[in-house]
Amino acid sequence: MAHRLNPNNSKQQSAPPDLEDAVRSRDQIIICTSMVGIAANLFLALFKAVIGILSHSIAVTLDAVNNLSDALSSVITIIGAWLAGRRPDREHPLGHGRTEYLSAIMVAAIVLYAGITSAAESVKKILHPEVPAYSNLSLLIIAAAVMVKILLGSYFKARGREASSAALEASGADASFDAVLSLSVLACAILFRLTGISLEAFVGVLISVFIIKSGIGMMMETVDDIIGKRADPEKVREIKKLIMEEPQVRGAYDLFINNYGPGRDYASVHVELPDTMTVEEVDQITRRVQQKVYSGTGVVLTGVGVYSYNTRDEEAARIRNTVMETILQHEWALQVHAFSADTKAKKMRFDVVFSFDIDHREGYETIMKEIGALYPDYTITITSDMDIA
Repeated sequence: MAHRLNPNNSKQQSAPPDLEDAVRSRDQIIICTSMVGIAANLFLALFKAVIGILSHSIAVTLDAVNNLSDALSSVITIIGAWLAGRRPDREHPLGHGRTEYLSAIMVAAIVLYAGITSAAESVKKILHPEVPAYSNLSLLIIAAAVMVKILLGSYFKARGREASSAALEASGADASFDAVLSLSVLACAILFRLTGISLEAFVGVLISVFIIKSGIGMMMETVDDIIGKRADPEKVREIKKLIMEEPQVRGAYDLFINNYGPGRDYASVHVELPDTMTVEEVDQITRRVQQKVYSGTGVVLTGVGVYSYNTRDEEAARIRNTVMETILQHEWALQVHAFSADTKAKKMRFDVVFSFDIDHREGYETIMKEIGALYPDYTITITSDMDIA
């Protein structure tokens, strides 16, 4: 898909007025859910810390640290959602949504720090072990913590799906995983009570490894969002499907989606229309397409460019078919579009989408040589497009 926009062919549209309302509603769900998470994790951290200290259990103590880091992460998530939900202003006309990614980086850093310090403490306990002393009450509280984490995980996942928040869904998955870790701590405590064998320091190392892995995964995912990653294939297909529902549209190409934070996607696209359409007809169809895409996907289509489709020249149509057949025999040539040929002036132009498996210059020169050999008397213009979507 195209990596460039044509301002001469684009029609700009500001964000629909209900976009920011939808974003604020989403932020409210994130904040309320995070508040529940903070309360639950602080409660669990307090009880586990007391049990860990009294029973000399490093595994329980590290589990308490994990809960505390989860609570702190929820606090940062709330701050990030509040900052990201501020209205657009002169300096930031597309809003402050990307602030949420910065807060996610901070959360990942906290998780990493918790995992590294937990690993260090666990190794110390392996080198200098202490005999744990679990009471029946401590075992009961740990078991209750497992149930709380299971419920919290289900709650976060459900609210995350409701708000289309990957952060909340990830927190739900993390809470479910914490339940498994707490269950392993409970198993170690029961094993010690029955056999006198203490494995909790080793379980502490295992917990630390999973915490570190989780932090790295969160960091990498957020960095991808900041750098810019490939558009969701499902969303791309849905947008093109909605555009192609218009009878006059022969094709939708060069879809370029820019993300300005969760729930804030702005896009541009080129549509191929018959060369017999008037400017008024083109204007009407682009307005319908913009409204349909936003209503169906929540994506604001800010620019709609137009490619002309030859309908009045049979020779041009034959040339187009030959050119497409020649180019698409190469696996690295993914698509040919925007074809136009002037058989009188002996000129033709078209765009080719190249895969990342070939250097674009090499692909360009190969195609130029092949098409030039087929039509030596034509002036050929080829635009090289990246496989963005």
